[in-house]
Amino acid sequence: MGKILVTLVKSTIGKSENQKKIVQSLGLRRLHHTVEHDDNPRIRGMLNKVSHLLKTEFSEEK
Repeated sequence: MGKILVTLVKSTIGKSENQKKIVQSLGLRRLHHTVEHDDNPRIRGMLNKVSHLLKTEFSEEK
């Protein structure tokens, strides 16, 4: 499995409560904060829900 780097690039102000909770559960606290997650279906589903707020980068493990 690879890794996914996720960066919050847009604010959650004015977004639905569900989207705010998803961003928080991804571990993103403020704008331009980047976190690393394992690539799995659960994380991919969360990224799809709030993809308009995020920048994602995929990397392969060796």
